[in-house]
Amino acid sequence: MTADREPPPGFETRAARAGHRRTGEMENAEPIFPTSSFTFESAAQAAARFAGDEPGNIYSRFTNPTVRAFCERLAALEGGEACVGTASGMAAVLSTCLGLLRSGDHIVASTALFGTTLSLFEKFLPRYGIDVSWVPLTDYSAWERAAGPRTRLFFAETPSNPLNETADIRRLASMAHDAGALLAIDNCLCTPALQQPLALGADLVIHSATKYLDGQGRCIGGAVVGDGQRVGEEIHGFVRTAGPCMSPFNAWVFLKGLETLSLRMRAHCEHAGAVAAWLQEHPAVSRVYYAGLPDHPHHRLAAEQQSGFGGVVSFEVHGGREAAWRVIDATRMLSITANLGDAKSTITHPATTTHGSITQEQRDAAGVTEGLVRISVGLEDPADVVRDLERGLSASTGG
Repeated sequence: MTADREPPPGFETRAARAGHRRTGEMENAEPIFPTSSFTFESAAQAAARFAGDEPGNIYSRFTNPTVRAFCERLAALEGGEACVGTASGMAAVLSTCLGLLRSGDHIVASTALFGTTLSLFEKFLPRYGIDVSWVPLTDYSAWERAAGPRTRLFFAETPSNPLNETADIRRLASMAHDAGALLAIDNCLCTPALQQPLALGADLVIHSATKYLDGQGRCIGGAVVGDGQRVGEEIHGFVRTAGPCMSPFNAWVFLKGLETLSLRMRAHCEHAGAVAAWLQEHPAVSRVYYAGLPDHPHHRLAAEQQSGFGGVVSFEVHGGREAAWRVIDATRMLSITANLGDAKSTITHPATTTHGSITQEQRDAAGVTEGLVRISVGLEDPADVVRDLERGLSASTGG
């Protein structure tokens, strides 16, 4: 086989090497460029770069080699033409909306979104003349009914946080395109190691790099992946102008996280599956939300469009908030924090943390009850996670 006919590199090879261009020092690991600006050989070169007539670095708000390496690597993993790194996952959502939409445009969004995304869409986008209609994630007829002549964007998170609801991305993409709109998928819970929405017809993929892309809870960041026009020019242009950019140091941390992404996601899936199966048999638990369980309503769809079921498991306990808090407070190893995707298992009460800033009506629509507990199963021995949860569940029943 000749070199020009070699197959493209595999996922794990891209995760380790895509986007890395060695400098004259011939370093093996990607360097960090912690500089605010870059110098030019002449005034003419500076003018050419600012005008876009010559490629090259200008200012780290919009051109930095470390950030560029992260973006190229993530785009390679998602199968996108372009990627823009942002200061946080929410900055990625905001940059997508303000980079592509204008006053008078309309979004159809799932009610099963991260609480802060719900708040952004509900409280702030309408101030700029962008209206939002809310629909249940898997009620496809509701998506069709909600779309109108001003609809420019369908926005969904699948699998959803915290209930692991799973939408048919191909179906949503077809409906969005029939309505003259784009489909954006928040891929935070799966990452490209488990799901690649662009290959299923989505136009844009949103990430909170803070979660699994980092994998160790070290840095805040976000990203948008898609085509060269919308992401590479329009959303990049918004980030360049408005400034919600990713820092070089954080980009370097995320680059290191991507190198082990596939390995980590396999472990998260394995551990979460074991914990979910154990929870399902516990008498203090009334319901477990994990798409890897055969009785989850979206198990078959998740198995078809994902290569794994992720590391987030949620469960209901009898006794509402009081019992849920007793579970959380009685654990000793699990970290009580609202973050997820960490090597360390975390536990939280969504109704008063991740979804605490939205209305009761919105929580009801998202299925976030007072008795719901969410765990992000980490890389510890699953038996130790189970032992800690047993301690918490025993406390919830007074045992």
